[in-house]
Amino acid sequence: MKREYNSKQKTRWLVSVAMFAAIIVLLAFTPLGLIPVSFIKATTIQIPVVIGAVLLGPLAGAVLGGVFGICSMVNATIAPTPMSFAFSPAMAMNAAGAVKAVWIALGCRILIGVVAGWLWRAFKKVKLPDIPALAITGAAGAMTNTALVMGSIYVLLAKEYAKSIGKSVGAVFKVIMSVVAVNGIPEAIVTAIIVMIVGKALLAMRKRSTR
Repeated sequence: MKREYNSKQKTRWLVSVAMFAAIIVLLAFTPLGLIPVSFIKATTIQIPVVIGAVLLGPLAGAVLGGVFGICSMVNATIAPTPMSFAFSPAMAMNAAGAVKAVWIALGCRILIGVVAGWLWRAFKKVKLPDIPALAITGAAGAMTNTALVMGSIYVLLAKEYAKSIGKSVGAVFKVIMSVVAVNGIPEAIVTAIIVMIVGKALLAMRKRSTR
């Protein structure tokens, strides 16, 4: 009986992950998911990654972050921008650049779900109410994306980034920080609000279904 219950749980988990992955793919290939802003694309795709991590755990968050990352690489390849070299191995300038692009596009996005999933579990252990826990987790997930992606670009690809935006290498840090302020902070606020609203509704639905 216990084995059958565990099998049903695994099936439900896989189906739920697949549903969130489908939402991510849908967002990634529509204007709602990746919004071009200057030399970078502002994103809303982290939202289902964070919600999936909250509902299904850090492993699901990592998988969903990976889906986000793969979509990012595909987008950067088929619809190139001046910054595509930082997100697409195919658009990178050399083999080392390709490895860096995989980290930025894929590795950083996997960590969104890992951070959100473990942060949510930590909040539940200390019994923080759902509303603030969801809001903080949402904001943290979005800022993880912004901080890791832009920080990695600064550390790994500062020269290439400076060339792509027509600035000196010395000006890159200020440009990076302006992107974080202009894109990252609004993304974090929007993500916090949506994760709080949608997450609370889905948590309530899950509680009712398990009664």
